[in-house]
Amino acid sequence: NPAVPFTNNEAERDARMMKLRQKISGGFRTSQGADNFATLRTLIGTARKRGWNLLETLSSCPTQLIHNLNSA
Repeated sequence: NPAVPFTNNEAERDARMMKLRQKISGGFRTSQGADNFATLRTLIGTARKRGWNLLETLSSCPTQLIHNLNSA
């Protein structure tokens, strides 16, 4: 079935950017910085998977994002 992805490692692909960031910069300076990075990467990944416009998603207010997640 061509609609089925070739691999099922979507979670690994989502975590890859976090690991790459740690390797390049040697880690995060604060735990808050790591949390912020993870939150943004999660938001970007969700937006891509749902076909949302990335600029609109990143510039929208958090309550609108929650509404979009709950209505989908």
